[in-house]
Amino acid sequence: MGESIRRVEGRVRLGPLTLESGEVLPEVELAYEDVGPAEAPVVLVCHALTGSHRTVGTSAAPGWWHPLVGVGKAVDPRRLRVITFNVLGGQDGSTGPRSIDPRNGRPYRARFPFVTIRDMVRAQRLGLIELGVNHVVAVIGGSMGGMQVLEWGLMYPDFMDLLVPLAVTPATSAFAIAFNAVGRLAITSDPAWREGEYPEDDPPAVGLSLARMIGVLTYRTPEQFARRFGRSLKHGWGHDHREVAFQVESYLLYQGEKLVERFDANSYLYLLKAVDSHDIGRGRGGWREAARGYRARIVAVGFRGDLLYPPEEIRSFVEHLRALGKDAIYAEVASEYGHDAFLVEGEQVGEILRRHAPELFPDPAPASADPEGAALLAASRSASEKTVPSPISG
Repeated sequence: MGESIRRVEGRVRLGPLTLESGEVLPEVELAYEDVGPAEAPVVLVCHALTGSHRTVGTSAAPGWWHPLVGVGKAVDPRRLRVITFNVLGGQDGSTGPRSIDPRNGRPYRARFPFVTIRDMVRAQRLGLIELGVNHVVAVIGGSMGGMQVLEWGLMYPDFMDLLVPLAVTPATSAFAIAFNAVGRLAITSDPAWREGEYPEDDPPAVGLSLARMIGVLTYRTPEQFARRFGRSLKHGWGHDHREVAFQVESYLLYQGEKLVERFDANSYLYLLKAVDSHDIGRGRGGWREAARGYRARIVAVGFRGDLLYPPEEIRSFVEHLRALGKDAIYAEVASEYGHDAFLVEGEQVGEILRRHAPELFPDPAPASADPEGAALLAASRSASEKTVPSPISG
């Protein structure tokens, strides 16, 4: 990356970490991406289920949230320092099931302890302190990332000025947990899972692929599938029970295969359990009582058609916050992408940020005077035009 935009990718060592369960991880590391001027105001971005710390990325490989975060976008690393950690339990460099247990020299695999959203946030705060950051101007995230945002505001209420939770409710619903349960069963029923002791070159590919296909169905909407696929045929109907007759079948298989190529099944299982654990009211007298603990300003965003985290529930949450006298705003995005709209509708989300927090997210400056920035912007636009971001929700 050129000199005009500073970008660091590395790991921070946190030492031992006591989890919410009481179990202790003897050695914890978090992988991170840190982009933007070192002295600029810090924005912490929290990633979703199968995301990573590479939020901004490079001109050659734009990050996973390029519709919203990047040069010329609402969250612009030319004027903000953007930090993302790979979550605890993840598989992109942070301590998780693939990590070596220092007590026996073997990978944890299914012996890794269960982690919660609160454990993730506790580790991230320690990571920020290690990076010399004692305060951030905003914490932003969608889906599982939004869960982290909500917990950040309760666990460390004075650490930030603004919370931006997208596509997330105060607790994971029974409906969402049910889909996660089916996904887990798909993986653990695959003989190749081997109670989590599978070799890396022979993972439970069928189970993980099925789990992903199930997830994708909850991330999108019937309207989007109807417009994109309709009843278009792939190879023709009526030859074999395993045939891929319709284009929509081919798409789901592709999404499943893509995840198998890049994601660890055990990490997927652990992160699903973390999502199920999400409830800001757990141990705090219920979510309505817990909401009294927020001190930062909140801009919560819902997405029409979101099956997992319905916008009307997010709106009700904000109405309750306002009734408590909190500085909270609700905004809603209309999109056929449903839950995944938080990844896709960067322009709409960006406008919401500019409208409600213009001091942090002003209209972007042109990238033409910044060669590296222009290259990043061009790469990001190209990626946006060619593909819809792969689902990384949850």
